[in-house]
Amino acid sequence: MIVDTLGLILALVVHPANIQGRDGGKLLMKRLGRRFGRLKLIFADGGYAGRFVDWTIVWYGRVVEIVKRNATHTFDVLPKRWIVERTFSCFGQYRRLSKDYETLVESSEAMIYIAMINLMVHRLSPG
Repeated sequence: MIVDTLGLILALVVHPANIQGRDGGKLLMKRLGRRFGRLKLIFADGGYAGRFVDWTIVWYGRVVEIVKRNATHTFDVLPKRWIVERTFSCFGQYRRLSKDYETLVESSEAMIYIAMINLMVHRLSPG
C-alpha cells in the first residue's frame, strides 16, 4: 500500500502469502504506474531493500528510501512510518478488516477501498 502524507491510499495491492514482499512491491509499483507525477520519493520498510530500489528508479523514476529499524531494539518512532501505521490502525476498526475473512484478494482490496472511502467521508464531515 502506498499512502500520501495524510494517510490516504494512492495505490493498493493485496497478494497471496506465497509472493515475497519485494515482488509484491513490484506489483504495487506497476499498479501505481506513472500516475501522481509529482511523487518522487517513496519510503519503504527494510524488507524492500536491494534490487527493488534500483528497479523502481530505472522503470518509474522514483526514489525508494528504506526506513531502517533501530539496531538496539528499543522503541523509536521511525520517520514517516507512523503515517502508514495510522492508516492500518484505522482499518482495524472495520470488522471485515480486523481478521482475514476474505477468500479472494480482490474482495480484500475492495474492503480496504470501502474502508478508506468511509474514512475520507468522516474526515470531510463537520463535527
